[in-house]
Amino acid sequence: MIRKVTLVSAAPGKVICELKVEEEHTNKMGTLHGGLTATLVDSISTMALLCTERGAPGVSVDMNITYMSPAKLGEDIVITAHILKQGKTLAFASVDLTNKATGKLVAQGRHTKHLGN
Repeated sequence: MIRKVTLVSAAPGKVICELKVEEEHTNKMGTLHGGLTATLVDSISTMALLCTERGAPGVSVDMNITYMSPAKLGEDIVITAHILKQGKTLAFASVDLTNKATGKLVAQGRHTKHLGN
């Protein structure tokens, strides 16, 4: 499922990707599955972390997703991940999933990762 994500741009601490919602991405109601949304928050925020000077993927210690509106079958979503802060042992990321056509926020995630020593 994640293999269908397209990288749009990458810069230090920021990654933008897109995904067209296909049947394999949906729940029984025909909208983007919440579990896939969580996977996107995890994966795309990790990509943004890899685009920092340190380049360490880290391991998840906390992740929160707020679901705001459905993404329907056939719609394109934009996934934008920003690294908010990266310290010696922890990194904090924010991820927005928006409807490409309307700009409406689909979901927002926060991801904290442990980077090691």
